Amino acid sequence: MPAISFQSVSKTFATARGPHKALDRVSFDIQQGEFFGLLGPNGAGKTTLISILAGLARPTSGKAMVLGSDVQSNYGEARRKLGVVPQELVFDPFFSVREALRIQSGYFGVKNNDAWIDELLESLGLADKASSNMRQLSGGMKRRVLVAQALVHKPPVIVLDEPTAGVDVELRQTLWQFIAKLNKQGHTVLLTTHYLEEAEALCGRIAMLKTGRVVALESTSELLKSASSNVLRFKLDSALPPEFEGKARVTGRIVQLPAHDAHDIERYLAIIRRAGLRVEDVEIRKADLEDVFLDVMSAGHEDKPAVATAAEGVDA
Repeated sequence: MPAISFQSVSKTFATARGPHKALDRVSFDIQQGEFFGLLGPNGAGKTTLISILAGLARPTSGKAMVLGSDVQSNYGEARRKLGVVPQELVFDPFFSVREALRIQSGYFGVKNNDAWIDELLESLGLADKASSNMRQLSGGMKRRVLVAQALVHKPPVIVLDEPTAGVDVELRQTLWQFIAKLNKQGHTVLLTTHYLEEAEALCGRIAMLKTGRVVALESTSELLKSASSNVLRFKLDSALPPEFEGKARVTGRIVQLPAHDAHDIERYLAIIRRAGLRVEDVEIRKADLEDVFLDVMSAGHEDKPAVATAAEGVDA
């Protein structure tokens, strides 16, 4: 039985400009114990899909399941199996951190779980804030509390929607150590993030959404194999030669070019020499998930939605 199953899920919103299809026949399964990544640009449909999974939005068609429980027809059972860390910072300003966790426990009928609450507080670096009022916390600390609230009823399936957006490096490290520990204990994790290095390091399998459709669904290792084998990276203060336009990824002074082999690298360097350009910090690196993501998003996949089922392999 899959931990999460999306079965031909579509969602259309009514807007002033007419119907907007946020999701278009999205189908894939996430197996129990997986650490799964859901990636896509802003507006791709990731948060809409998670909202449907959490029962906060109804699909126009199709259905979502959590460990065999339909999130619409059997909402209570599905929700008890699910812990969701939302993207937005939502908190009650009238309670302390410990009180907020106890109240959250009550929503799921969980009592006398102070030992687990203490473990959550310690693991997420909140032990010294247990008696602090929620409104006194920094944004990063509030984010930690949201994670604790999602885990307070010990759900077997954990959904993290941009959990490290705008938070410091310390929290990111603390959070991932704890979530990785839970995953090793058998919890299923679904992660959305814009930090692609996190997805590459943590996720065994990844789905990519574009304009509401699945355009890639593979193990992380297979996605990386599909990328250009190398990337030529250097710093440049001048304008790019016209031969590089449409090929280069430019971030400030840093220029990165896909290189399939040594011939590509020599050709790029020859163009730079002919243009009389001065470059710094030249290096050749292996392609990473960001390179794959940009390749997939720039390709024309719109006419053929990808469909994957439980038969898809899992990269443990």
